[in-house]
Amino acid sequence: MTDLLTNLTWHALSGPHASFAAGTSTARRYATGFSPIVGFADALHPDLDALLPFCTPDEHFYAIGWSGPAPSTWQVDMESVIVKMIWDAPAPVADTLPDVVRLGAADVEQVLALADLTRPGPFSTRTIELGEYVGCFDDNGRLVAMAGERMAAGTLREISGVCTHPDAQGKGYAKRLVTRLVAQQMQRGEVPVLHVMQGNAGARRIYERMGFRVHSEPVVRVISRR
Repeated sequence: MTDLLTNLTWHALSGPHASFAAGTSTARRYATGFSPIVGFADALHPDLDALLPFCTPDEHFYAIGWSGPAPSTWQVDMESVIVKMIWDAPAPVADTLPDVVRLGAADVEQVLALADLTRPGPFSTRTIELGEYVGCFDDNGRLVAMAGERMAAGTLREISGVCTHPDAQGKGYAKRLVTRLVAQQMQRGEVPVLHVMQGNAGARRIYERMGFRVHSEPVVRVISRR
């Protein structure tokens, strides 16, 4: 299971999410409109040029695990470290308050606006189709917090898109939403996982207190065609 998490993107794109993907037997990407993420059968030595027919020069993709030199056809636009975390605690008890609602097609405009404002990671117009998304609205009907599911492989299920509007910070929305998803996933026999940027120490501490533990801290890059 931890081996699946090491190269989760590839196992998702070549497995449960193959219908959302484009690419070859060595390199795949989420199709246009889903999350701009790429995966490789060999994450340490990615077959980047196999993706060329499936990408345009104006697209930027997240790639995890690869730190070698880029071929002449690609460039590295950003490099950082991402923390992979996996649930390592008993199932939590999720509250059942009615202000946590499932998000759907009617909420896409607000979902995209919140993601654009808060930048929770790679996000696009159809990302919420990859799993269940839940959120909280304020009294004016504005979406102020959300969390959802993205990649899946084996029994692993990724929690992603966790974000809160600046006006609603400090109210515990994110923790409640993540707890709701963790509880639901564990009821389905799944193991929750997530990613957090290394520099986001506050979020990492919260996730560790909730029951996640660090699995690994690989390189993450944003890349694009030259």
